[in-house]
Amino acid sequence: MRTTIEISNKHRSILLSLAAQKGLRGYSLIIQEALDYYIVHQTKALEKKMDILKMKGSWKAEKTKESRSKLTELRENWKQL
Repeated sequence: MRTTIEISNKHRSILLSLAAQKGLRGYSLIIQEALDYYIVHQTKALEKKMDILKMKGSWKAEKTKESRSKLTELRENWKQL
């Protein structure tokens, strides 16, 4: 499908250069690959967020308190390199 998008001159130049390196006449294939990559990674990130949200309330109060205490201790003893 053909559509119009706005891109900067800098991005257009880079895309044309990448296309030339791959022996392509245009950069449509590169844009398709970039969109595929972006969509896959955004979907995975959303799935991870949903998995984490599903765990809300799964720890007992004592376990939560213990974990917070350990994290606080780790942060207080953290040494900068």
